[in-house]
Amino acid sequence: MRIIDGMLGEYEHECGTTRKLLALVPEKEFGFKPHPKSMSLGILAGHLAENPAWVEVTLKQDVLDMDPTQYKPFEPKTVKELLETFDKNVAHAREVMNGASDGDLMKPWTMMKRGTPMFTLPKVAILRSFIFSHTIHHRGQLSVYLRMKDVKLPSIYGPTADEPM
Repeated sequence: MRIIDGMLGEYEHECGTTRKLLALVPEKEFGFKPHPKSMSLGILAGHLAENPAWVEVTLKQDVLDMDPTQYKPFEPKTVKELLETFDKNVAHAREVMNGASDGDLMKPWTMMKRGTPMFTLPKVAILRSFIFSHTIHHRGQLSVYLRMKDVKLPSIYGPTADEPM
């Protein structure tokens, strides 16, 4: 069995859970921020929708040079656009992961910031941390935003007050 085969089931499960939450985002609340320093609900949801695109960046490139001044976050206009973007990115990520060999996953990947190396890790570690865990982290934030807007939350890893299982 390839390493990626052991990760794909987890990826599918986490993406299914993420999609359930994204579908609950109230369009009229896209501008909501729980704190002035927080990103808006729409930007947070958009970030979750674009995060699967990092799979290709990770597996098809060896270096990413980030320039935060050049990054423009995806700001969906509708929940339909949000879900279409997420679904398209997840499907493409799945394709790219399916094509990854164990050798591909063990190659080093470097993140740089304007030409300065920040860190280098094997691509498998980047998938685990910057794709999987990063998504789970922001999905947790999204569930708090949704709770603050009184949206009923589905089960994620177990029962919620709204879905006791």
